[in-house]
Amino acid sequence: MTRDDNGLRSGSAMPMPLELLRTKPPKERADAARNRAAVLEAAARLFARHGVEAVSMDQVAAAAGVGKGTLFRRFGDKSGLATALLDARERVLQEAVLHGPPPLGPGAPAEERLTAFVNAYFDYLLEHLALVRMSETSSPGARYRIGAYRFWHRHVAILLAGTPDPDDTAHALLAALGAEHVAALLPELGEQRMRAGLLRLARAMT
Repeated sequence: MTRDDNGLRSGSAMPMPLELLRTKPPKERADAARNRAAVLEAAARLFARHGVEAVSMDQVAAAAGVGKGTLFRRFGDKSGLATALLDARERVLQEAVLHGPPPLGPGAPAEERLTAFVNAYFDYLLEHLALVRMSETSSPGARYRIGAYRFWHRHVAILLAGTPDPDDTAHALLAALGAEHVAALLPELGEQRMRAGLLRLARAMT
């Protein structure tokens, strides 16, 4: 199996390049973009003030100055709103992975890049834990249908290219970074202990 800057090649099958899996900003009319921005700003403000669980979609619609029907048609439910709020944050981390300085970006050995990714993703997760948890647990298997998960999985699999089964091992590492898992254990283990365990796991996998 060989590797290049964009992904892995194995025989005649070539997986999708990592660049193509990154989260894309939505394409929309100017008025729709204004409404979207107003909704996301209102949701972020209300979630920060009251907590994600305590805020209703009706409250978000009222604060954004849009109709409830518009809000539900656009985002579906609160988990859809959470996913939309996370899009911009995910794009920042994805850009750093693709084009940022090493070790998170290209140019460092695979083990260093993997531990840098685990550190950076754990920071992102802690900052937005309630939103990520909602987006990942809205329905059975929701986490694996989120476009960003495919990006994280592809990136980790590339860095694990020398292992017996990079795809399976990448899923195993990302399971330890699941929001439900982290939220359940964080009060017991604490941030420092969880981070140390995640880094040990990443190093062991390489």
